[in-house]
Amino acid sequence: MAELNVHSVTEMPGDDAKCNFHHRMFLEPREKKRSMKSLVVKQAKKTCSCTPAKIKDYVFSFFPVLQWLPKYKLGECLLGDIMSGVIVGVLLVPQSIAYSLLAGVEPIYGLYTSFFASIIYFIFGTSRHISVGIFGVICLMVGQVVDREVERAGYDLEPAVLSVLTGTAAHVNTTLPPVNQTLQKLLCDKSCYAITVAATMTFIGGVYQVAMGFFQVGFVSVYLSDSLLSGFVTGASFTVLTSQAKYLLGLDIPRSSGIGSLITTWINIFRNIHKTNICDVITSFLCFLVLIPAKELNDHFKSRLKAPIPVELVVVVAATLASHFGKLKETYGSSIAGHIPTGFLPPCPPDWNLIPNVALDAIPIAIIGFAITVSLSEMFAKKHGYSVKANQEMYAIGFCNIIPSYFHCFTTSAALAKTLVKESTGCRTQMSGLVTSLVILLVLLVIAPLFYSLQKCVLAVITIVNLRGALRKFKDLPKMWHLSRVDTVIWLVTMVASALISTEIGLLVGVCFSMLCVIFRTQRPEAPLLGWVAESETYESLSAYKNLQTKPGIVVFRFEAPLYYINKECFKSTLYKQTGVNPVWVKGAKEKAAKRMLKEGEVDSGGNQSSISMDFASEPLGFHTIVIDCCAVQFLDTAGIRTLKEVCKDYKEIDVQVLLAQCNPSVRSSLIRGEFFKEGEEHLLFHSVHQAVDFALGAQGHSGTSASR
Repeated sequence: MAELNVHSVTEMPGDDAKCNFHHRMFLEPREKKRSMKSLVVKQAKKTCSCTPAKIKDYVFSFFPVLQWLPKYKLGECLLGDIMSGVIVGVLLVPQSIAYSLLAGVEPIYGLYTSFFASIIYFIFGTSRHISVGIFGVICLMVGQVVDREVERAGYDLEPAVLSVLTGTAAHVNTTLPPVNQTLQKLLCDKSCYAITVAATMTFIGGVYQVAMGFFQVGFVSVYLSDSLLSGFVTGASFTVLTSQAKYLLGLDIPRSSGIGSLITTWINIFRNIHKTNICDVITSFLCFLVLIPAKELNDHFKSRLKAPIPVELVVVVAATLASHFGKLKETYGSSIAGHIPTGFLPPCPPDWNLIPNVALDAIPIAIIGFAITVSLSEMFAKKHGYSVKANQEMYAIGFCNIIPSYFHCFTTSAALAKTLVKESTGCRTQMSGLVTSLVILLVLLVIAPLFYSLQKCVLAVITIVNLRGALRKFKDLPKMWHLSRVDTVIWLVTMVASALISTEIGLLVGVCFSMLCVIFRTQRPEAPLLGWVAESETYESLSAYKNLQTKPGIVVFRFEAPLYYINKECFKSTLYKQTGVNPVWVKGAKEKAAKRMLKEGEVDSGGNQSSISMDFASEPLGFHTIVIDCCAVQFLDTAGIRTLKEVCKDYKEIDVQVLLAQCNPSVRSSLIRGEFFKEGEEHLLFHSVHQAVDFALGAQGHSGTSASR
């Protein structure tokens, strides 16, 4: 602790030395040893030291399952974990198939993704409650890149051209010359190439996330505020809804991508509206008619229900049976899911040649994925009274992307809706995720082919219905506006940019706009005058509270922001406005009047202009001291220190003293390093406003007494 000494210094008769009329506190600062060499050596020894205990701690921290699994309480936790795992697995099956359409890949790959993500998070994750798997916004961002790369590779050519090229490729010798790139790519069909693109981007996104965990740069997520993330998800939900609209109507139109894809898609839909498939429209309407009320009932009675009704699975089964026995594809041309194979495909590495194409696209996907995962894990950990490690969560979500990318999977993250279901159905530990993966494994090995006749419009309805939570955020806008107008504007800007421009640019716009809002807040901060609360040592804003008193001849001013190059002019102009005195103008008026007197030789008593100037120059200011309350000034830069020096100098020239109070250690250190105080003036830095005011009153009383003598 710093040493604190309090001294009382009083005036001695006939003493012309400088005297203090307040209790002065002396804080002895700690010595800071900032030897870079010693810090580097210490960190190197800590990092490079290798002991059995350290290896064990590292292994146990990297594989959290080794910590909690041996302590697993079967009687207390098993039943809740099994119930929540089964229910989440049942919900994940139709959603995995549906979100595969959003990601631009075949349904089987959505099941692969959910299966591997659940198992890997079981091993690496520290949160007991979050559900890691497919997430609509991430799937949308993946799908946009997949569609772009598929089109670049030539797979979205006209059907006639495509069939000719494919037929040609079938008869050509397998040893094709490397020049014919298009023909070589056509040997791998569109579905194969789409999952290759998705898996490659998933791999590089996972590498980014693991690197963030290794270099401990989780602080990046602090730039994604809750309002920004909420606005981004809501804006992306409009894009998701738009991308699924063509399936509701049974239209076969290419997915639009890039800037303005939402508007372009709706234009294409209305241009092809005459090709609407009536069977798909009726099926979509009936599914909406069942799913929306059932979901609302689940939400309304979730406190009474032990488990939510798996209405999505019921709808999928019923729609599959109706499509199969009604022969909707053959009779009405409805688009169906098609063959979903059983078992697993052999592992395959990412396509290294594709990495330059998708490396940039993977950055926002990686950031959104880990930001949502870390925020959800911390939220539920706080709610249930345990802790999670943010860096380990980044490792976990990174490996949930790197490892599955070898098994034909696409990008995953935590999902709020399924996490809430998991929590509400009795989940106690990560074991629930293992149970979920076993449910999906059963589907993969046995049940998957039975979904052959499932209409794609049913999957689109499931995707759209699951957007309700994001779209409901509009109802919270009045409350958000009441709490914080700035956060509301950030939400609106991010939402509009994500919907109307593109998801990636919308995220960038949101981050930049929220940072600008922070800068604007510090650029034009609150800067009130303060008044004294009677019978206390407290000073508060005169504009905010009534019945505050002011001390005669003293102005107390508070600047509620850091003082740096952006707001230094605002600081000076606000101080001049609040005090009503611009020292530069006063000094200029005095000099102007003095020059006139010198020129005329004497004051012309009959002249108007000269007397007005002299009256203005000699008019009393109404105060002799300004106390600047620096409690809200977090830091100073060189421009801020220079500004304070200028203010003190300018006011001193018109006989007004400026005192600083309640400076934090960082600001004090900056002032001392910036040579703000002349030798012997350090005592003019006060630890409280009340102390500074007492000093100013005492100093004025002493000067008045000396003058009367």
